[in-house]
Amino acid sequence: MTDVEAPHLHVTRTAYDTVAADYAELLRDELAGKPVERAMLAAFAELVRSDGGGPVGDLGCGPGRVTGHLAGLGLDAFGVDLSPGMLAQARRDHPGLRFAEGTITALDLPDAELAGALGWYSVIHTPPAEQGAVFAEFARVLRPGGRLLLGFQVGEDQRIRRERAQAYGHEVTYDIYRLSPDRVIRDLRDNGFALHARVVREPEDREPTPQCFVLATRA
Repeated sequence: MTDVEAPHLHVTRTAYDTVAADYAELLRDELAGKPVERAMLAAFAELVRSDGGGPVGDLGCGPGRVTGHLAGLGLDAFGVDLSPGMLAQARRDHPGLRFAEGTITALDLPDAELAGALGWYSVIHTPPAEQGAVFAEFARVLRPGGRLLLGFQVGEDQRIRRERAQAYGHEVTYDIYRLSPDRVIRDLRDNGFALHARVVREPEDREPTPQCFVLATRA
């Protein structure tokens, strides 16, 4: 982590530290009701295994629920998150897995270390103009042929400001960005990725927007 931290990282960490325990409890079983999400994670896991396997980073892992799901699919999964509060929940709920504090903008990982990388709704707090640098960092830590899976809400790269909003039973401030799939894919290609699949599903329950899942390969 650099000495001068980007403002959005500080805001995001503070928000997630505040809500960590309630977030972990409320979303613990969310994947059980999300067949499209489970299908994308299963496809990602199958591709990584068919490539010979290797370490898989859940980059922006939160309380580790998806890290645990990937481990259950046979992957050597570990988690990285900027929120100590979220990491405490992850270590409590998944004591057999590895979790480390860090940011997706500057990963403490060697070049070409990973067989797979997951950005499961972890890029949505990064301003779109800065996401190319995040994708470059993902490319750096992935081996050639490594797989990347992203999940995010669909929009036109607009910022949604939550100012002292109620979230998971707490009052917090944070920003999210609803992202353009075309722009995300363009940025991925510019940073050394080839598109494998793009899936967009329509909103369900109380979701205000469609959800997008992008599967790409490190060229």
